[in-house]
Formats: sequence, C-alpha cells, structure tokens
Amino acid sequence: MSLSLVRSRALLGLIAAPVTVEVHLANGLPSFTLVGLADVEVKEARERVRSALQNAGLEFPHNRRITVNLAPADLPKDSGRFDLPIALGILAASGQIDADRLAGHEFAGELSLSGELRPVRGALAMALTVHGQDAVTRLVLPMESAREAALVPAIEVYGARHLLDVVQRFLPPDGAAAQAALAEGGTDGWSRMPAATATEAPAGPDLIDVKGHAAARRVLEISAAGAVEA
Repeated sequence: MSLSLVRSRALLGLIAAPVTVEVHLANGLPSFTLVGLADVEVKEARERVRSALQNAGLEFPHNRRITVNLAPADLPKDSGRFDLPIALGILAASGQIDADRLAGHEFAGELSLSGELRPVRGALAMALTVHGQDAVTRLVLPMESAREAALVPAIEVYGARHLLDVVQRFLPPDGAAAQAALAEGGTDGWSRMPAATATEAPAGPDLIDVKGHAAARRVLEISAAGAVEA
C-alpha cells in the first residue's frame, strides 16, 4: 500500500482537535513534502523522522516521493507531537507495518534522532476528548505523557519509550526487516498504563480548577501562604 492514514490530535488551548496524518509514497524525484498548515517545528519533523527510522534500523524510502498531509488543512498544527504518527504513516505506506492494525489508535510523540520518544504537551486534553467519545480509542504516547493521560478513567492508554516499541505492536506477518531490527534492539519499553483510581473530591472550591488568570491565582496563593486577606 502506498497510502496510509494515522490518527492524531492537535492541541488548541484545552481542546485536542482530531488530525488525520495522510502519507502517500509515489514514484518520481525523491522528496519529502509536509503540508497542512504546519508550523516550523512540525515541518522539522522531516529530519527527525528520517534519522529516527534509519538509526532504529528501519527502512526509509529514499527513492520515493513522500507527501505528508495533516488534515484538516485549515487547522493550525505546532510542536513535535506529529513525529510518531508521521513515522508510522511512512512505515505503513511502505509495508513495514500493518496499516489496518493502526485503526482504533491515536498517536502522539516527539522523536529524537535515535528513535527515543519524548513527551508532548496536551496528553490530558487528548485523554479527556477521547473519554467523551462513543467509539473505543486507544492512545499511544511517550511514557511520561501516557502517565498523565491515564489520570482520565475508562480509557486505554499505552506508553512507549522508543519507536521500535510501537512498531513491534503493528508488524505484518512478513515484516522481516522490522523483525530483524527489533531482535537486534531488544526493546521492552511498552506498557499499558493502569487506570486512575477515584479520589475523594475536595470539600470546597480549589484553585487547581481555575484555568488561566495566572496573575490573579498567584496573588491568591501568596495571600493564602501568608495568611493575608487579599
């Protein structure tokens, strides 16, 4: 398959809007084009993804024309959160992982040049949005972000430390190249995050529930710490 779709989410304030990462491999002059109202740090994913795949022992399609579209095109995207879904999209489009098995999952994570996964902002917002949906969706995030997302009950959250930890879960039956890379790397950094346990709500209002208003919150916190009437 030369076309693959991977689900992710963009962070707009406290809203985690759905994004479809579309990857197409075509014949022609080798290139790597990323479109879809992407900010500078998102476009820099081209170099991070290329190096991460190579250093992880996976195949990067150097001789193909790669087009990555982050849909919808009118939704702003920033940060390195799309590194992981872009890498998985390239692997699925080139047949190194099973594209059909990606269905029902949403991915976010920044890649280092070695393939290590780095945490991203908005894990809690993603989890809250997924929790409000009727369909069952599994979140796959860097380990630190997965722990944050697991604070939302009744959703499936998986944490990974390396790109190969994720790839291992979506290999096709004949994924020889990826199997060899995994055997050599010996990764074991994949785990499902335990569901958060219910805690008793505080007796009264809590400043932690106030979003924004940083200056006003700081005044009240200082006043409370010094027992001074604000």
